[in-house]
Amino acid sequence: MAIKHYLQFSDLTLAEYEYLIERASIIKKKFKNFETYHPLLDRTLVMVFEKNSTRTRLSFEAGMHQLGGTAVYLNTRDSQLGRGEPIEDAAQVMSRMSDIIMIRTFGQEIIERFAANSRVPVINGLTDEHHPCQVFADVFTYIEHRGSIKGKTVTWIGDANNMLYSWLQAAEVFGFHVNVSTPKGYDIDYNWVSKDHSHFTLFDDPSDACEGADLVTTDVWTSMGWEEENEIRKKAFAGWNVDAAKMARAKPDALFMHCLPAHRGEEVEAEVIDGPQSVVWDEAENRLHVQKALLEYFVKGRVA
Repeated sequence: MAIKHYLQFSDLTLAEYEYLIERASIIKKKFKNFETYHPLLDRTLVMVFEKNSTRTRLSFEAGMHQLGGTAVYLNTRDSQLGRGEPIEDAAQVMSRMSDIIMIRTFGQEIIERFAANSRVPVINGLTDEHHPCQVFADVFTYIEHRGSIKGKTVTWIGDANNMLYSWLQAAEVFGFHVNVSTPKGYDIDYNWVSKDHSHFTLFDDPSDACEGADLVTTDVWTSMGWEEENEIRKKAFAGWNVDAAKMARAKPDALFMHCLPAHRGEEVEAEVIDGPQSVVWDEAENRLHVQKALLEYFVKGRVA
């Protein structure tokens, strides 16, 4: 049978996400109730990191342990990948010694080459083009707080980055709309979106993009790998911060999300991220729970 991977948000169907949301809720409840649940006993997750991480490493490593399995951390600097071993060879070896692999790297083509040579499922922990696990956690968080996200409006303010591309795929899967406002020069790369553009609308003014939104979300102005552009980006992104005035144009019960880490005073004001509409801490925690559901599903298949 063909190996199933999770390399971008669109790799799973709505039916699969609905199942995973149910499983994540059950697994989270067990966790909160201190119920031991070890469906992945004696199974091994290999985590390959080429980019630094806090939430991705902690959520996957803790999650695998909580499911009864073992998580092995590999940094490319400390492995043969850092000495030039071909990605294809590394995939063959790692997948013969483990049950599932998570990779956090730069270009999407890297993880696609790895997956093409892996004998076990591969999960995208982040690439420059996609961040499916984070957006799945965000969708799950919205559903926890407000119910179905179908037909809702999500506002994205900031760079057209991996988070935005995953949000656009999520909009197609779940049937919601995305208002997108990016500074000039940091617009959507249409190579990374589907030909159907009906699920998003572009706004020149980020305040206008917030009008009537159910959820407002953003990210840092300078993503990993672009640090040399930091000062240039600060000037280009002036005005593309989420402040109280922008949130006031969203619906009264609108939520605010940020995948973290956040820079208060840059992409978001402290009164927003630390305010009553912010659910960033629930959002961060839910990486653990949705990823446990993903690990269970990709190793064991449906269990209920």
